[in-house]
Amino acid sequence: MKKSILVFLATALLFSACTKKSEAKASVQETDPELQKLSVVLQSMSDRCKAAIPNGDPAEFLRDLKEVLAWDDEHHGTDLSLYYLIDKKNKVGSDYVPQGLIKVSSCDLWNVSRNDLSLRPESYAALEELSRAALADGIKLMVSSTYRSYKYQEGLFNRYCAQDGVELAERYSARPGTSQHQLGCAVDFGSITDDWGDTKMGKWVYQNAADYGWSLSFPREYEDVTGYMWECWHFRYIGVPACRFQKKWFSDVQQFMLEFIDAWKKQSV
Repeated sequence: MKKSILVFLATALLFSACTKKSEAKASVQETDPELQKLSVVLQSMSDRCKAAIPNGDPAEFLRDLKEVLAWDDEHHGTDLSLYYLIDKKNKVGSDYVPQGLIKVSSCDLWNVSRNDLSLRPESYAALEELSRAALADGIKLMVSSTYRSYKYQEGLFNRYCAQDGVELAERYSARPGTSQHQLGCAVDFGSITDDWGDTKMGKWVYQNAADYGWSLSFPREYEDVTGYMWECWHFRYIGVPACRFQKKWFSDVQQFMLEFIDAWKKQSV
């Protein structure tokens, strides 16, 4: 019978406790602290997150995780991690501004809907790659929203609250300090409406974004997980390795993966 990663993990730990050591058992024992850490972190995840993790080998999971963490260490520089967990419970300060923001203007690669857009350098470079690929398929992307300051998000959220009430506004708009846009690595494409997902551009981005490191942040039917209604237009740059890791181990749900990585970093061995 196939075992889930949690059951597989328990089996690996049981083997490591045996006194007779084969080469395989010795290998398990050498990684015992990391397996124990993995067990603790996985058990801390929500039931829905744990249910989303497929059958698999914990050693393979750990190898993939290390690749993802190493990639981030090489790319985020002295700024916040590209996997920084920001949501309704995890915030950044009102004074946080991403380092080296690059202005996003209309050009041969894309169009913009406004003239005050900008992104972190890593995200800007990834947007260039995504846009070149789209152009090769005859599609020119429309960039509609990128970095937002704390103050801008505050005004936006307050306006939505006045328009629709706090309860509804919180389902589609972030309170200041909790928006992925403040990180400078999120992009809203196209019309920022549900029907954009059915357009030629929307379908192309959905099918190809992950190949260039862009992940859909708020998928359909996961409002109880992400805190927000489905947004077919909102993608966050996390890099190709993380997109693969997310798809392989977390049912392609960004929030599950980011919560796991956050818990992993905070858990001592």
